[in-house]
Order: sequence, then C-alpha cells, then structure tokens
Amino acid sequence: METVQESDSEEQVRGGQTWEEEDDDEEPTQLEETLRHASAPRERLSENLNLEADDRCPESYRVNSPDEIRLLAIVENFQLQYSHLCPERKPLLLCPVNECGVKKFVSMTLRPAPTASTELFTWEGCASFVADFLSLDLLEPPVDVPRYLFSSTSVLQSQRATCFEFATLLCSLLLGAHYDAYCVSGYAVKEMCLLDQSLQECPLLDTEVKTVTSELQRQENKYTVKPLRELKSNFVTQQEKKKQDAALPQKQKLQQESEQRPADPLRGLWVHCWVLVLSGSRSIRENFFIDPLTGNSYRTDDDNFLGVESVWNNLNYYVNMQDCRNGCTDMVYDLEDLKMWEPVLFGATSKKQLILEVAKKKGSKLMSRISCDGEEEVQPQGFEMPRSWVSYMTIPKKDLENRLPGGQKVIRYRKAKLEKFAPYLKPDGLVTRLTTYKDLDCTEVLTVKEWYQHRNDHLERREVNKVDGSTTERFSRGRRFYLLFHRYTDTHRETEFSCARVDNLVRRVESPGEMTELFEGRDDFLYIRHVIFDRHVEFSEPDVDAGPDDRPLQKVVERFHRNKSKPANEDVAERVFLLAERRIEVTYHLEDHRFIPSKRSFIKPRESTEKKKAEDFTPDMVSGFQVDPSEKPPETLILYRLLVNLMKDEDTVVHQIRGSQKERGKKERKWRTRLHRPQRPSPSEDPDLN
Repeated sequence: METVQESDSEEQVRGGQTWEEEDDDEEPTQLEETLRHASAPRERLSENLNLEADDRCPESYRVNSPDEIRLLAIVENFQLQYSHLCPERKPLLLCPVNECGVKKFVSMTLRPAPTASTELFTWEGCASFVADFLSLDLLEPPVDVPRYLFSSTSVLQSQRATCFEFATLLCSLLLGAHYDAYCVSGYAVKEMCLLDQSLQECPLLDTEVKTVTSELQRQENKYTVKPLRELKSNFVTQQEKKKQDAALPQKQKLQQESEQRPADPLRGLWVHCWVLVLSGSRSIRENFFIDPLTGNSYRTDDDNFLGVESVWNNLNYYVNMQDCRNGCTDMVYDLEDLKMWEPVLFGATSKKQLILEVAKKKGSKLMSRISCDGEEEVQPQGFEMPRSWVSYMTIPKKDLENRLPGGQKVIRYRKAKLEKFAPYLKPDGLVTRLTTYKDLDCTEVLTVKEWYQHRNDHLERREVNKVDGSTTERFSRGRRFYLLFHRYTDTHRETEFSCARVDNLVRRVESPGEMTELFEGRDDFLYIRHVIFDRHVEFSEPDVDAGPDDRPLQKVVERFHRNKSKPANEDVAERVFLLAERRIEVTYHLEDHRFIPSKRSFIKPRESTEKKKAEDFTPDMVSGFQVDPSEKPPETLILYRLLVNLMKDEDTVVHQIRGSQKERGKKERKWRTRLHRPQRPSPSEDPDLN
C-alpha cells in the first residue's frame, strides 16, 4: 500500500460500524470533540468490571489524545485502502473498543510491563502465569475478530479474558522482559480456540517420562559389558506385525478411530490470537509460537495454526501478504520485507532497528564526543506510535502465588484429569492432583498423583496405583528419621533415607517374613543386612496397640566391603547369625590369587539355667576352612575371644533390628493418626509429629 499522506480526510474517523464523511461546514473543534469521545455499545463492560461510571477509569482510558486522534485517522485510511485492495479478505482487528467504550488502536493496548519477580523473567514463567491466572471467554461469533479489547489492567482485575486479551497480557509481559514478541491474529484448529485438550497428552506425564529417562541414562555405565546383539530377521518381524494388525479386533479399530480428531466444518475459520517470539533477543535462536491459553510453545510450522492475518507489537502493526493455503508452514517472519508484510505506519521504527540503534550508539559514543561541535543532520521520520494509553501494570506477589481463578482449575486431557489448587486452599496442603484413566470416557482410574506444599511432615508427592494397590510417597529433607521415599502395599514396604542418618541407612525393603537394609559410608564397612523372621508368624500390618518386635528372628545375614587395613583372611566379608540354630558363620574376603575364601562356623555355648550350669567352650564348637594350609591354625583362646566378640555383635545387631521395627511401628501410627489432619505449618504443632 502507498505511504499515508497527511490531508483533511485523515482527520475523519468513523464513530460506528459505517464510515461516513462529515460535512465541510463542520467546525474542526466539533470534529476533534467527536473523535475524542468515540464510543460504541458496551455489552461486556458492566459484566466484567462492574463500572458504574467511566470516571473510575483513568483519563487515558476515556479520552483520546491528539496523537491518538491522528493515529486513528491514519488507521482508518489504511483500513479503506486495505478493503479496496483486498476485498476477499476478512476485516482486520485494528481499533476495537476498550472497557470505557472508546476506540483504541491495538498496538497502543500493548504496554511493556517490566517486573522484579524472577518468575516472570522467562517466557515460560510469563506463559504459565497468564494461562493459570485467567479464565477464557469464548469469542462470539467464533469466526470473527472481537469488537472489544480490554486493557491488561482490567483483565488482571477480572481474571477473565478472550484469547486476544490473553495474548495482549502475555505479549506485554514478554516485551517487559525484553523479548521480541508480537500478538498474532489468525486462524487455528477448533480444539485450540475452545481450549479443548481432551485429545492431547498431559504435559505433566511427558515431563515425568523425560525425568525417568534422564535418570536411567545417567545411571548407565559406559564400561559395562554390552549384551550380545540379538539376531532376528526383519522380514519375519514385519510379517508378524502384519498378522497382528490383521487380527486386530474390530472394537480396538473403532476405539482408534474415535481417538482421532473429528471432522470440523468450520476448519480454517476459527479465529484465534496467540504470541509470536522472534529470534535475536534474549538468546532466542529460532522463532516460535506461544498459545496464551495453555502456555505451551509450538514451532511456527505447527499444524494447529492454519493462517495469519496480522501481527503487532507496541511499535507497529503488520498485515500478512503471504499465501496461507498450506497453513503457516511456508511463512517467513521478516517483518521488514514489504512484499510479505504491509506495515500500518510506514517508516516507523521497528524493534530490530531499535536494537541496532542502541548498539550503534554505544559503539560510536567516543566519536560523538569528538564531533560534538558539529551540527547533526536531522532526517525526516515517519509517524511514530504514541505512548500506550494503558496504565502501568503491577502484579502483586499474592496474585503470583494464588494465580488460579477461584483458587482452583480443572483441565481434562486424553485419559487424564489435572486439578490445580491455590496454596493453603486445601487443609492438607494439596496443590496439584493428576488422575489417569484407562479409557477415553475417564471412568476407570489407573493412578492418582498428588503434589503437596507447606506440610509439617514434609510430604511433597503421593502416588496411588489402583492397579497393583501400591502407594508411593516422597518427602523433602527435614523429616524425622530423614525419610525421603516410602512405597507400600498390603504386603511389601520400601523406604529410602538421606545420608544424614547416624547409622548410614539409605534404604529398607520389607516383605512377608523378611527385611533388607542397605547402608553407605559406614566405618565398619557394612553395606547390607538381610533379616529373616520366623515363617510361622504371619506378616500383617502392625496395629496401633500391637508391639512391633513380636516376630522372632530366624536368620540375619550381613555383608561388608573390603577393609584394606586388615589382611584378607582376617577381614570379614559376610557373617550369618542363625539364631534359631544357635550358630554363627563367618566368611572372609578373598586373598590375592585365591578362588575360595576362608570360612569359620561357631556353635554358641548354652547359657546357665536353674537346673544346668553354663556350657563350656570346646574346640569342637568351631569348624572352618583355611585357604593357606601352611598357616598355623589359631589357638583355642583366640577362637573363644572371637566367638565372644561375635556374640556381642549379635546382641547389637538384634537390638538394631528391634530399633528398626520400632521406628517402622512409630511411623505407621503417625501416618494413621495424621492421614486426614490439616498439615498447614503452625508453631503450635507437636514437633515430634514432624
């Protein structure tokens, strides 16, 4: 289009839906007054803001400044030329009505909003805040651009917005964070416009899968022996797959067809507004889209976006002149290319030009000081965008924390339901609940995952698996007994601890009749202890009044790492306490160039009773195998002292096992008594319950 020329016709702006020329005899002052208070019907004003009078709004909301009047005339001229040159295209969103009923240019509705909050310093934080903080008002009709566009300050107060107001708030935050961001008016798929995510996978599930995969990759050792390659015919595999596909039941085929996106008669007509972030600022290397309704990012060639009418920021407005028959796949976002993008303000400074000018001024600072006496040549510039009419936006810390409308939000995904709650809304500290289902109708529950905050017992996450009946709990550091992880079923229990425990216990696994404890970094080099209880005593969940140490011990196996300060034939590798048989077996570490370790077996003498005296120690109570036959066997006194030390160690081990059982019983009683108690932090809470 041609460059806009200043003339008397530019001062004429339509006040309603049709543009009519004013009479030549009308005085300019009357025309300016008409333009200054240009208004339109207000259908949403009282519903969203409950305004009794326009006086509650700042003056810039209710009155157009002289620069704004001139800008409206330029935009009106541009709209007439656009309608004449492109009659087949839909009308552009140029001058919608604000909350005070005054027409405002869309670029002036954007106001960069810098913030000191670290949560809003990245585009991910800004997008997440906007998606959580606002509720969607659907466009009516959904195939036309809206007539109203409220300011971001009003949207922050009402917490309700259309997709265009979503994008306006998000773009303002991104501009304040120094991103090269633009609002995009175009067309998208029906599900994106209606915020229907029932056919999409929950992003929280994708994040968990990536986390587990990264942990597995981190645990892999590159020095481990790789397994042999499995020799299998690709042809046979393909034939088996074809047979399986041919034998697929008709019910599964119908289910797969129902999961696909249904046909939409209005495809390509659903109007939507999103945000474009161009590369070059904030270390952004590639252009990408952000859907403000969900906060998700997309590639610029994503299939969900079907066309672009225009883009704008706080400096200019650009109309797309490219063909969008193939969606946004082949589009180029070089806004300075006049063959592809038509600006409303020709010659106005763009974001890229501002960045280049700032860098140029910094580089030529010294030269400007030297040539300061010379007169600078003033070059004519085009009409620059006036200052935004929107007031300065401030987002309180309270809104950042309690960002959900009404304190909670429910999002339905494919076979999943995500519930978000504001902090301190639930008495148990629940902030997020993710429920996964087996079917698309969401009738059969598979798992329930819950995230918590601000609990005295330091519980962060709980997962209940309805299939195998297991419950998994994760805790933050600071809980009593240094508990970090807890998984239990009706018969099995697994717990993990931090390395801050005095006994260096890091993991405990309990099953019917058995208990295994793993240690790290102990001074005695113990790393595993396996306990077998009497099989005749049935394993059951301990009752509140039942003793935790009622099960008699049958066998205890302990294994130790190598202690280099001792000879191998004196360094214990494994010791087995057979309490029911009154026997102790000791296995020592392997010596160098040996294949069999040394072993000893002791039979404990019986203690004294009222009828019999204590049994004396004899050499027959010791049997063993010595690898080196040339070594002299130990004397009887040395073996006796060794047995006495082993018996003392046995008593210590039994005491430690009973302590583990009491610890487990104490945890069980606390979990049962505090299952439904409020967990908000309170100074009056009993510290022993933490």
